[in-house]
Amino acid sequence: MAKYTHYWKGNFDDALRRLHEGILQGSLTASFEDGDDFSRNGVRCAVRVYERYSMIGGNRVSLNLTLFGYGEDLSLSAITSGGSQAVLWKLNTLGEEAFLDRLREIVETL
Repeated sequence: MAKYTHYWKGNFDDALRRLHEGILQGSLTASFEDGDDFSRNGVRCAVRVYERYSMIGGNRVSLNLTLFGYGEDLSLSAITSGGSQAVLWKLNTLGEEAFLDRLREIVETL
């Protein structure tokens, strides 16, 4: 498991769109699995789950992305999972780190 968090000021809808498009365009095997949106009293939350094939691990890696916003204050939490073929513990998290590296590249443009 690998984790990435980031805080910044911006437009919630624009950030969510750019994150979504960037993740899907970042890999030929990336797919959007599902998502959900919540809003209450001016607070917004979007949860997204993506997957992609990891050549390094020879399996699929998932990325759970949660974008939280209140006005222009935005918070992002991204957690990856998968990418290891070990039975008892994780031996290879390179696929997960590569998925987060792509996300970091997108966030730097926001």
